[in-house]
Amino acid sequence: MSRSLPFLNGLRAFEAAARHGSFAAAGAELHVSPAAVSRMVRLLELRLGIALFERGANRLALTAAGAAYRVGLGGIFDELERLTVATMAQAGQRTLILGVGPSFATHWLIPRLADWHARAPSIQVRVTTGGAAAAFDEGWSCGIRLGSGEWPGFEATPLFAADLLPVCAPALAAGLARPEQLAGVPLLRVAHAAEDWPLWLEAQGLGRIAARGPVFDFYGQAQQAAADGLGVAMGIRPYIDDALRLGRLATPFAASVPKEKGWFLIHRPGREKDPAFAAFRSWIVEAAA
Repeated sequence: MSRSLPFLNGLRAFEAAARHGSFAAAGAELHVSPAAVSRMVRLLELRLGIALFERGANRLALTAAGAAYRVGLGGIFDELERLTVATMAQAGQRTLILGVGPSFATHWLIPRLADWHARAPSIQVRVTTGGAAAAFDEGWSCGIRLGSGEWPGFEATPLFAADLLPVCAPALAAGLARPEQLAGVPLLRVAHAAEDWPLWLEAQGLGRIAARGPVFDFYGQAQQAAADGLGVAMGIRPYIDDALRLGRLATPFAASVPKEKGWFLIHRPGREKDPAFAAFRSWIVEAAA
């Protein structure tokens, strides 16, 4: 008998959107646009014949049916992930699961993974959603976090400092000669990093300037908006380094300010005894340097 399965892409889109509470955040995880996530969820709802979300202006809430569906799907997806990892292991393919935020993955890690796979083709790295807002999942091999380096119960290997530097489209940068001019342009902000602009402005003696402009969920979204000419974003290293080198972004002012945090590879004690993890840690420290 054939299986009566639902729209699988729609399930992935729904589960991610339900977990994040946002089509934009789900799109960043799945590497598609928010509109594509919304469209896939709508198709799933049509095939199920029931609404999974209540959609409002700047608001996305699960219906009762959607909440129940999410709970069931979470366990199914977790089991599917475990089965996939176990199957790959049986084939002699070692897999490391890395929890990392979507901006770090997109703007630094993924562009360098080809080098890792060329060096260690028998060890696959599976990138999954982590970042500041996600608790460390015990199924992960390791994670990458921004912070002080002190996480109880974890070992932390420093990767690089997180310096702050304003960035924007090259055309906009050409018209900004003095930091005081930032008072007249939109300053793009990141919801979970409200301190970034005040920290940089205070360091320049411009504490009187209030950062006003669109707010984004992730650094990567603000960075893309800056590249598209929407305003000036507070860039954070290493997210901006490749875009600056390639000319997609420019910095109107050379002054950078330490965020007073750094990027660390974190893992549970004892993981360093795993040869696959030890090789990956050695590689990422070298790549970060």
